[in-house]
Amino acid sequence: MKHSLRLFVALVWIAAPALLVAGLPVAVHAQAVIPGTGQQIEAVGDDFEDPEWAFDYQLPKVFNQLETMVSKNEPHGWSVNHRWHEGVKRGQPDRIYRVDTPPGGLSGSTGSLALRSLTTGSSRPSHQQQQDDFIANITDVIGKIPVSQSPSVVTRVWMPPLDQWENRSGCHFAFRFSLETAHSTVSTGNRFRQRSTSDEDNMFWPGMFLNREFQPAGRNGEPASEKIFFWMKATDSGHRIDGPVVEQLGWWTLGMSVSPDGQVHYYARPGIEDLTAEDRIASSYPFGRRAVSFHTFFFNVCNGDDGRTWSTEFVVDDPKVFVKQ
Repeated sequence: MKHSLRLFVALVWIAAPALLVAGLPVAVHAQAVIPGTGQQIEAVGDDFEDPEWAFDYQLPKVFNQLETMVSKNEPHGWSVNHRWHEGVKRGQPDRIYRVDTPPGGLSGSTGSLALRSLTTGSSRPSHQQQQDDFIANITDVIGKIPVSQSPSVVTRVWMPPLDQWENRSGCHFAFRFSLETAHSTVSTGNRFRQRSTSDEDNMFWPGMFLNREFQPAGRNGEPASEKIFFWMKATDSGHRIDGPVVEQLGWWTLGMSVSPDGQVHYYARPGIEDLTAEDRIASSYPFGRRAVSFHTFFFNVCNGDDGRTWSTEFVVDDPKVFVKQ
């Protein structure tokens, strides 16, 4: 049994504007579903407690962000327990392995999962920020979850000491959903119209992104500075929503949910305690879309794709899926 490490974190909340989408109500606090509400679906998610946990990479992994080919022949990479898989559009992280749970983790947890990548964009360095995907196997096991059941996911994420981060401005890690909508809403000046879409167009991928940002010294003598903060994707028009600034690293609890009206809700708090209503960062209809079903969740691992520098190594633990009965 491990004792919790008390984390003192100051949060700077940047208020997200009310988000109005044609034909959809303004996102309101009362409609938000706290992630973790309802019953856990134990057939999906993971606790990483099995000492024999392993991932079968099936190399070479998918490279498609900058390549002509967007997929490869089967098989793709899968975890031995069949709860995680490589995406068909981006490869899995280069290093996926079980580690001892870092200090301050969930009570009784002995194992967590470390994620890290070197080559993220293509078979040749792009020298631009790129990402790999680590995807939970949901639809193969239980199918799609309608938003009428208020699906949500809660996960714990451990952030390493700052001297272990990739020395780069930009996104380093993300926690995201794969959602389906029946239609998209298109802005045409001051009006909106509905557009029919293909199956591919019906998918969208909102999420919570963890950024490290450097600020150069100012012309008036202001010292150089940096900050680590969360931002959410996205407003109805696709712009990011800035969230809390991370003043102390270590364990954080992250959660996302979808309410029956199709809104996506974002939550975060320092430490490992369960999420509450006060931990809500924002609610929105990302890209002007109302979700109708939840397909899966996944993690992004990002780096500068220079062929030499590894991404920051993050550790995740106990991602769980819930539905409200």
